[in-house]
Amino acid sequence: MTALDRRVATPPGEPVVITHAALSHSEDMSRRQHRYLITMSIRTACFVGLWLTPGVWRWSFLVGAAVLPAIAVVLGNAADRRSAVVDDTAPSTGETPRAAITDQSVIPGEVVD
Repeated sequence: MTALDRRVATPPGEPVVITHAALSHSEDMSRRQHRYLITMSIRTACFVGLWLTPGVWRWSFLVGAAVLPAIAVVLGNAADRRSAVVDDTAPSTGETPRAAITDQSVIPGEVVD
């Protein structure tokens, strides 16, 4: 068993499906930072609302300002945990699956930028 086989949860001989691949690290970090920024912006709006509104609304903004940091941290730390798993529940299209290259063959061609 190679390192790739241990890292990818596909049965032996099955091709890896790219739609199940995890996000790149930079894209995952960007999404997490974006979620954190949005949540903390809402918290800032709660503080503004706390000072501008009277009565019951003031208390609801206070609760929002107190609870949102915990939610922001959970969302900010929620990394993409997807791994390549074969989806057996997908409907069959009637096509014969294509074989993957398993013998480390080199496919001739050129890279075009």
